[in-house]
Amino acid sequence: MSQAGEPFEQTDVPEVSHVARRAIQAPVVVTLIKAYAEELGFEKAIEVARRAIEQDARADAEAAGRKYGRDLEGLARVIREVWCQGAGMEIEFTEESPRALSFNVLQCGYAAMYDKLGLKEFGSCLSCSRDAVFAEAFAPDIRLTRTKTIMEGATHCDFRYTRDG
Repeated sequence: MSQAGEPFEQTDVPEVSHVARRAIQAPVVVTLIKAYAEELGFEKAIEVARRAIEQDARADAEAAGRKYGRDLEGLARVIREVWCQGAGMEIEFTEESPRALSFNVLQCGYAAMYDKLGLKEFGSCLSCSRDAVFAEAFAPDIRLTRTKTIMEGATHCDFRYTRDG
């Protein structure tokens, strides 16, 4: 454990599933967003929160890229071994190749968790906004196209990753 004045290391945090980590973070983050909204207005508070969350997604992507490799095969491992664990998501892969990785999210544990916590209106900001930024930081030549999400009321999420070149 870190002592007062020592840098905090990620290894100091007990291992929990990705969706459980979001469930732990959400009430604190939403409390901060609401407090900032009182001062700045709701839209500005969400914009600031989204920028901070995207910065966190970049850091997560950098670490994941180092651990899993910076290609679509490595990204598929992140999806299966991190994002889907602990009832995170139920997915169906539709394509896996060196140039394309496509899947549909059939059940989203993140959306269900935010709904259960009464925080559904913040779910897109807290989780979905991370995805495209994560892809870009994971590997500069990977792009995400997604046209719908369960979080925003669709029947499924359509993740389509492609590699440039």
